[in-house]
Amino acid sequence: MEKTLTFQHVSYLWDDAKALELSGDEVALFLYRSNLLGADLRLTNYAGGNTSCKITATDPVTGEPADVMWVKGSGGDIGTLTKAGCANLYVDKLHALKNRYRGLAHEDEMVALFDHCLFDPKCAAPSIDTPLHGLLPFKHIDHLHPDALIAIAASKDGEQIMKEIWGDTMAWIPWQRPGFDLGLQLEATVKNNPGIRGVILGGHGLFTWGETSYECYLNTLEVIEQAAAYLQENFGQKRPVFGGVKLQNGPDAATRRKYAAEVLPTLRGLASSHRRMLGHYTDDARVLEFVNSHDLPRLARLGTSCPDHFLRTKIRPLVLDPAQMHQPLPAVKEYLQEQFEAYRQDYTAYYERCKHPDSPARRDPNPVVILWPGVGMFTFAKDKQTARVSAEFYTNAINVMRGAEAVSEYQGLPEQEAFDIEYWLLEEAKLQRMPKPKSLSGQVAYVTGGTGGIGKAICEVLLQNGACVVAVDRDRLEETQTELRQRYGKDHALTAAIDVTSAEAIASSLQQAVLQFGGVDVVVNCAGLSISKPLGETSQADWDLLQDVLVKGQFLVTQQAVEILRAQQLGGHVVNIASKNGLVAGPNNVGYGTAKAAQLHMSRLLAAELGPDKIRVNTVNPDAVLRGSKIWEGDWAAGRAKAYGVSVEDLPAHYAKRTLLGEEVLAEDIAKAVLVFVDGSLSKSTGNVLNVDGGVAMAFVR
Repeated sequence: MEKTLTFQHVSYLWDDAKALELSGDEVALFLYRSNLLGADLRLTNYAGGNTSCKITATDPVTGEPADVMWVKGSGGDIGTLTKAGCANLYVDKLHALKNRYRGLAHEDEMVALFDHCLFDPKCAAPSIDTPLHGLLPFKHIDHLHPDALIAIAASKDGEQIMKEIWGDTMAWIPWQRPGFDLGLQLEATVKNNPGIRGVILGGHGLFTWGETSYECYLNTLEVIEQAAAYLQENFGQKRPVFGGVKLQNGPDAATRRKYAAEVLPTLRGLASSHRRMLGHYTDDARVLEFVNSHDLPRLARLGTSCPDHFLRTKIRPLVLDPAQMHQPLPAVKEYLQEQFEAYRQDYTAYYERCKHPDSPARRDPNPVVILWPGVGMFTFAKDKQTARVSAEFYTNAINVMRGAEAVSEYQGLPEQEAFDIEYWLLEEAKLQRMPKPKSLSGQVAYVTGGTGGIGKAICEVLLQNGACVVAVDRDRLEETQTELRQRYGKDHALTAAIDVTSAEAIASSLQQAVLQFGGVDVVVNCAGLSISKPLGETSQADWDLLQDVLVKGQFLVTQQAVEILRAQQLGGHVVNIASKNGLVAGPNNVGYGTAKAAQLHMSRLLAAELGPDKIRVNTVNPDAVLRGSKIWEGDWAAGRAKAYGVSVEDLPAHYAKRTLLGEEVLAEDIAKAVLVFVDGSLSKSTGNVLNVDGGVAMAFVR
């Protein structure tokens, strides 16, 4: 096959030097090819498609050579695929399953039989697409869902268009749900069309192959490139894209973000009526072109075509009326409540029309995708990654509709077929195998002072328990965000600049939190500083600074965050990090101790006020957290050492000795106290104070 290096619509990423290093290891080359294909979202979606290779391996039982297929396992992603994510099966046993197949009515029973074909019983679980690879004769196979190909596959005249582009070198199989029968159809199609380079599955995707990993990779790229080039030549030729622009002169980017941030907490609250959801917002140019078009109502109603798109975006999106969305906020909320209720009823009717006697119970009836002309797209899911990926999948669906409408007429998945995919018993079994959610899954924590010792420890403990975290602070933002994302995933952590004495800066950081995750559930006021001076040496500037940061800061942050919590109507938590000094009158500490006492009482007042909103307000009182704490980096340590007549080096021992337990208090101890207040362990506790000080009798609340 001639080597092609120039592509306009796909990314050619093959590195000959890297491939040479892997030569002789077909599985390593297969994984390399898979990762390259998964790195280009124009070729396939996250966790979409699958790849395979067939090798000769030594049977561990007989010692004889055996043909073994390596294929992406169930639920994997080719962009990050490793050996651990692959299933490997005897090819001859997969073919032997033809003798056990009883027809379309018995498709699901075949999946259990795949386990009896495993070469390595400890490998990843085989997916439903396994026979689609295993029954074909080729050594290397790619099954992808590229937008350009699905645009043709989802076109009314798709088969005719295929022949126009590739002649007799490609074949077509009409839509059918993946399974053993589709594998048999692929096998027969290849046998009856010798010499073809690939197969298009109607409404679904593409199969391509090659004798080597490189030949397969190049064949895949060339077919997708040719499809994309054909679409590009036809855009706007028959009619304007999506029927032309309906909404002219929409708001600019800053205004779109403002509108999105204002409505996101309300949308999130409504989308969370079944279970707490996280949100994602995008105003990608492709999305705006679609939502601002004349064809939006017609095409959105048709839903998606590719099963991978559909499974992550539901039967259809909720489309908002821009005129209704620009009313005063109370009217907008009422309108949204009506639209959500109408969507739920429509979804329930779809379920009732299409269900089978053995169908799983109806799932969450709320929309996953919400389209607001002029503003963009919102998606909601159980975690941030899934919400983001749902947006990517619907953007892929938009690309598909755009291409199909350019060359023919777009056709969505028939309703019954869509239902049978969504409520497939095998998909239900996969959902049931998912790990149990962590205690804070689906929750968003906003932590002031989040890059310091105590604040960062709080962020880490909340992340470890499933929360998404927004760490806001004045410095160390980039390094903290990088570190948290490396440890807990790119979708889980965000940092933002803040000055807790500035209402504008607080509003900006909260807007970033809302746009990133859809809202806020847990507010931790941890920002602070310390000044230890006797009365005569405490200046007015010292006093004002302590009051501004500790008291005014806690007030301003809570005031603005509570607006978001109330808009969501999901309850929530405010946890204020005060100090033992708010209860104990220590020496040389008038400014700091007074401010901490004010924090404590403000917490009690807010608990009394916010209880009817199911917003719990509690306080954690640390003492003497020296290691890693920002406040001990300045003059505070010297001031306290002077007050107690010891050296700075002896402070940790001094503080530990004076406690009842004789223990040093660490930042992690404070973080665990915050966790107890917000993870459901104390769900009926508000207005309380939890001392984490090793046991200081003078600080006992009663």
